[in-house]
Amino acid sequence: MQNPYLPYPVRIDEIVTETEDKNLKTFKFVFINPKDEKKFSYKAGQFAELSVAGKGEIPIGIASSPTEKGFVKFTVNKMGLVTTHLHAMKKGDIIGIRGPLGNYYPWETLKGKNIVIVGGGFAFTTLRSSIIYMLEPSNRDKFKDINVVYGARVPGMLLYKDELSAWEKRDDINMHITVDATDDPNWKYNIGFVPTIVGEKLPEGNKDTYAVVCGPPAMIKFTQPVLDKLGYSHDNIIMSLENKMKCGIGMCGRCNIGEKFVCKDGPVFTLSQLNKMPKEY
Repeated sequence: MQNPYLPYPVRIDEIVTETEDKNLKTFKFVFINPKDEKKFSYKAGQFAELSVAGKGEIPIGIASSPTEKGFVKFTVNKMGLVTTHLHAMKKGDIIGIRGPLGNYYPWETLKGKNIVIVGGGFAFTTLRSSIIYMLEPSNRDKFKDINVVYGARVPGMLLYKDELSAWEKRDDINMHITVDATDDPNWKYNIGFVPTIVGEKLPEGNKDTYAVVCGPPAMIKFTQPVLDKLGYSHDNIIMSLENKMKCGIGMCGRCNIGEKFVCKDGPVFTLSQLNKMPKEY
């Protein structure tokens, strides 16, 4: 059995600066030992711990899709000791990855359903993984209509711009990209907060439509009533949480919400499940 505290060594293969403030970078890692890549078998929605020797480790959602082979991607926000050190690293440097950890989006349940993706800002990482997974040619016919609402404060803070543009041109996915505000005369997408665009663009809820929501707390708070108004069942609203996760395996107790540990029992929960838990997230 793999030691849950032992990370796999990986090499930085590529670094992409995502946002205009340069605080968000996507790291493409390759496993130094090919056997470790096979052991690191994950599904869209899971996270892992990025481990930097002498600095510590941080839990980050996996941004790559299981259908993308030969590498794994993480988008890292520069905001603390470990992430600041990671942002200063270069192509070819070595770190560790521990995982995969947590549960994942309920893909067996989502088969044959209409899927609505709602994301905001930095929290779009596991949603990128999900979109890539669903659009894989061998998977696309497993899902019905796919609608995506993704927003950021300004255009320069959107992640994965090339992929957003490519998805927007496809006819098998409906992209609704938005920003809170912009003075860019060439901006051709929506202007407005994510909850507003959700209310304007997304289809009404029914038993065959599921909403997958991941974003900052304020976005989630104001999106939920909109989904309620559209008629989405709380069993069909799936959310991904972050709540002070540290160890990733339910041992340190930092991320508990009532009897649940976000890192172990989550981070994916239905809204029906969250309604039964203390509002500590």
